[in-house]
Amino acid sequence: MDDYCPPVCSCYNSVVQCSNKSVGRVPYGIPYGTRQILLMNNYIKGIQLDLFAKYNSMEVLVLSNNWLTDGAIKGAFSQIPALKHLYLDGNRLKSVPTDLPVSLEELRLDNNYLRAISEGAWSRCPGLFILRLSNNNLGPGSIPDAALSSLRNLHTLSLDHNQLTSIPLGLPLLIKELYLKGNLIEQVREDAFHKMWALEVLDLSANRLTNAGLRNSLNATRLESLSLEGNRLEHVPRHLPPSLKSLNLEGNFISSIKKADFSRLKELELLGLARNKIFEVAPGAFRELAALHRLDLCHNALQQVPRQLPRGLHSVALTDNRIQSVPHDAFCWGDRTRSVRGFVRVHLEHNLIDVGKMDVRSFRCLQGFQLVHSY
Repeated sequence: MDDYCPPVCSCYNSVVQCSNKSVGRVPYGIPYGTRQILLMNNYIKGIQLDLFAKYNSMEVLVLSNNWLTDGAIKGAFSQIPALKHLYLDGNRLKSVPTDLPVSLEELRLDNNYLRAISEGAWSRCPGLFILRLSNNNLGPGSIPDAALSSLRNLHTLSLDHNQLTSIPLGLPLLIKELYLKGNLIEQVREDAFHKMWALEVLDLSANRLTNAGLRNSLNATRLESLSLEGNRLEHVPRHLPPSLKSLNLEGNFISSIKKADFSRLKELELLGLARNKIFEVAPGAFRELAALHRLDLCHNALQQVPRQLPRGLHSVALTDNRIQSVPHDAFCWGDRTRSVRGFVRVHLEHNLIDVGKMDVRSFRCLQGFQLVHSY
């Protein structure tokens, strides 16, 4: 009955909420007209073969954080004609279900025990838009070449926190967001992103990448956000895409910034360089970054504020360095009338600055700025 609601659940409109109820099976009597069934955080161990066969309107099925295994869900989803979003994250699955419905647009399999991906797993759902496979046991050889290539509409792919040593070959060319954080990648092939013209977000943080391992591989022409945080870089990578708006290089071993390191990044708005070993910044190294709003240089070894910072900065973080002085042309340089800013937040906590010896002319062009000191 469409107006019935299982006693253990809460029902409103076409949503049935049965999460966090300590149930060991899917509750009986969920109305056939339901569009969303939420069953996360329970103890469900299996799903009867034809349980969802009559749920022709169901679009969202959430089974996150249960006790489901491969055999216990075999055939459970193939007869749901309208299903678009299937959440199976946080279970005990060792393989990708092979009976996924053709209508599926989003599949979450994070936090399972997957060890391999086969191309046949996607034969029934070529329209998949979002695929999340983070926190599994995917290692070398676990994703055969072109195993994901049939997913021609794939927009987002997450492979964070696995044991991958390289970027899988034959990824769908229309991917816009690719997440590979927390793997064991040491090298990226030069042609890895060459044909991925739609790629906008790339996260390679917490891997084992060196400058030699990157070479000229970061050549995605529309890339806007790139994270290389927590790798083994000793200098700023060369040939970064001019399209970048956000660049995270925090937690590496970079010791100096050269004048030409960021000269091509005219669209850059956010730049993270914290937790490196930077002791030297060439004068004017950031000067031409007209779009830069936020610059983070915390936890480095700088002895002075970098000179000729860009005029558009809203925030510059320089805490936990060894800064003793603020050069008169750090913030105010060139044509004085063009150097006036609206609001600038300058963080200088935990440095070696002697306020009594500070040259107040260094801040003459700042209006409404906030300067923070701590000793």
